[in-house]
Amino acid sequence: MSAAVIVGLSGSFSTPSKTRVLTEEAVRRVATRFEKNSEVYDLGQFGPELGLARSFNDLGEEARSIVDRIVQAKALVIASPVYKGSYPGLFKHLFDLIDPTWLAGKPILLAATGGGEKHALIIEHQLRPLFAFFETQTLATGVYVSERDFAEGRLTNRAVLDRLDRAVEQFAPFLREHRQQERSFAPASHLRLQQQTAAAGF
Repeated sequence: MSAAVIVGLSGSFSTPSKTRVLTEEAVRRVATRFEKNSEVYDLGQFGPELGLARSFNDLGEEARSIVDRIVQAKALVIASPVYKGSYPGLFKHLFDLIDPTWLAGKPILLAATGGGEKHALIIEHQLRPLFAFFETQTLATGVYVSERDFAEGRLTNRAVLDRLDRAVEQFAPFLREHRQQERSFAPASHLRLQQQTAAAGF
């Protein structure tokens, strides 16, 4: 199966979840706007070994495969729920297991969900610094969504949807057709790279 151009990651363990709904909506709009294929994953798909993993190789095969698809994507949508004023510990732990060079230069739309507006600055104060460490190119517009922006399991607030569309448009410099022929920042397969490194004893 070929790698998806657009990959979304929801940092929620709940199924269903508002974070997953937001991630899917954002990915759908990006994929439609730029006519690209897409996939969405959530933290629950990484399995119980995520919390016990001390390195990338400690993750299960499915979890390592998801990471590989994330780092091979041309663009990412990453959304996190807010708990006690921050992103979940296991969300951060996942990125602790990823080599910083694997995401370098990758465009990312950052998003978050929370119970109220007081958590809205998580994108600027926590998510953006985290991905700056990875030297990614986070889009200028982040999207924060609270409970009142949903109705019957759907994102319905028009102002939020308009903001989401503005963010989607910021992928244009990265996803125009001529960019598809450029060299990827990521190696062909980080699973193979990591396995080779481990075998060499580094």
